[in-house]
Amino acid sequence: MTDVVDKATRSRMMAGIRGKNTKPELQLRRLLHRAGFRYRIHANRLPGKPDLVFKRYNAVILVHGCFWHKHPGCRWATTPASNSEFWKEKLQKNVDRDIRNIAELRSLGWRVCTVWECALRQISHPELGQVIGSWLLGEAGALEVAFESSSASA
Repeated sequence: MTDVVDKATRSRMMAGIRGKNTKPELQLRRLLHRAGFRYRIHANRLPGKPDLVFKRYNAVILVHGCFWHKHPGCRWATTPASNSEFWKEKLQKNVDRDIRNIAELRSLGWRVCTVWECALRQISHPELGQVIGSWLLGEAGALEVAFESSSASA
């Protein structure tokens, strides 16, 4: 299968994708700030520069795009048809790095929550805020929030 846009257009489109301050990240930040939670963003002293750091709760939140982090079973986690070997390798490196960063954060004593983009698209924001807020105030070590499950896994 060939790409639906020319190479220059595709290059320009991909160059415009940000790694920080993405739409899902900004949505979550606004939601948690309104709920009264205060945090630091993109802490470069921690493995993987977590998107949100809640020092008071010894917790970090990673906001993952379903495509870029290969969310298992998600409809938005597709592999492009053109140049598929490149994309498979690139996206797998992202997954491997995520696993490594989460393991390092946990070994440093941080609680880690992963919020998938599909959750921000599909779960009502009050419900999402309640799930994450309960986790922050609780003691569970890990939480993964996704549309498919939208539940905690400790």
